[in-house]
Amino acid sequence: MSKEERGQFAPDYAVPPGETLQETLETVGMSQAELSERTGRPRKTINEIIKGKAAITPETALQLERVLGVPASFWNNLERNYQETLARLNEQKRLQRQIGWLGKLPVALLVRNGWIKGYEDKIQQLQEVLNFFGVASPEQWESRWRGARVSYRKSTVFQSDPYAVASWLRMGELSAQKARCKSYDAGRFRNALNEIRKLTTRLPEVFQPEIIRLCAESGVAVVFLPELPRIRASGATWWVNPSKAVIQLSLRHKSDDQLWFSFFHEAGHILLHGKKEIFIEGDSQNSKEEEANSFAADILIPPREYRKFIQTGRYSKVAIQSFASKVGIAPGIVVGRLQHDTRIHHSFCNDLKRRLEWDDAGK
Repeated sequence: MSKEERGQFAPDYAVPPGETLQETLETVGMSQAELSERTGRPRKTINEIIKGKAAITPETALQLERVLGVPASFWNNLERNYQETLARLNEQKRLQRQIGWLGKLPVALLVRNGWIKGYEDKIQQLQEVLNFFGVASPEQWESRWRGARVSYRKSTVFQSDPYAVASWLRMGELSAQKARCKSYDAGRFRNALNEIRKLTTRLPEVFQPEIIRLCAESGVAVVFLPELPRIRASGATWWVNPSKAVIQLSLRHKSDDQLWFSFFHEAGHILLHGKKEIFIEGDSQNSKEEEANSFAADILIPPREYRKFIQTGRYSKVAIQSFASKVGIAPGIVVGRLQHDTRIHHSFCNDLKRRLEWDDAGK
C-alpha cells in the first residue's frame, strides 16, 4: 500500500512559498519593486522570499493580505508546510545514513507480535521503530535506553542483548501506561502482598487478574509479557513516577515456583530500594538483588517455619505437600526452595510444580 493510499502522502520535494507569491504577482501585474513599496518590506527581502532564501513571517503575511487580498493564513500555512517538508526531507537524509541501526533490534519479532507495523521501505521502518520507543533518533535511543540506570542481573552463561532488553522494557512501559492505578502506598502494597501470597495455590486464570487488581489498588502496575530472545530476564521493576511503580514478568522458566519468586523479588525492590533505578532479574548477584531475594524467600516461606521443616530432614513428596498446606502456599514453591538450597536434587518432586504457558496470543 502506498503512502497516498494510507492517507499519509509525503512529497519528496519542497515548494517554497515564494513561487506562489511570484505567480500571484504575475497574475495581478505587480512587480517586486511595487510590492516592496506597498508592504514596506525591503526589495531584498521580497526577492529573497521569492527565491526561497527568506521566510514569510506572520507580520509579512498580514502585509501581503492587505496588498494582494490573499488571507494571511494562506501565506502562513504555505510557509509552515514548506518548513515542515524541508525538515522531513532533511530527516530522511539523516535516517538514510542510520538504517544499519535497525539490524541491532528485534524488528521482525516486534512486527510479528503486533507492537509495530512492518514496512518494506527501510526509512519508514526506522521511523516506526523510533515511534515505538518514543525517541526522535537513534542517538536519543542510545541516551534513553542504554544510558538508563539499570541494575541488571545478567546470566552467568549467556550475554544479554541490550537492544532486545530495551525492546522488552518498552513493551512493558507501553502496557503499564494503559494500566489505571491509584497513587502508590507502601502500606497498602504490603497488605496486598499478603493477599497475593494466598493466591499461589490458585490457577493462573484466577491469580493473574487478582494480582493486577490488588497491585493497582496499591499504586503498582503489573504487566505480564513473554521474554524476548537473548534477554534471559524473569522480571523487571521500575517507577513511572513517584506515584506509580511497575512490575514486569516474563514467565521465563515456565513454572509456578519461579514465577512467584520473581514476582515477590520485584516487589522487594519496590519496597526496599530507590525509585530511580531499573531492576531486571536474571541470574547474577549484587547486594540489592540479594536483599530482594531474601525478601521473596521470607515472604513466601516464613523463616521460622522453614527452619523447623528442614530440621526434620524429611523431604518426601507427602512431607512437602503437608508443609506447603500448613504454611498456605503451593507445594511447587517449597520444592523450588529446597532445590535452591540443595536440600533435594533438582530432578526431585518436579511434578509438584505447576507448569505455566502463555496463551496463543503470547500476551
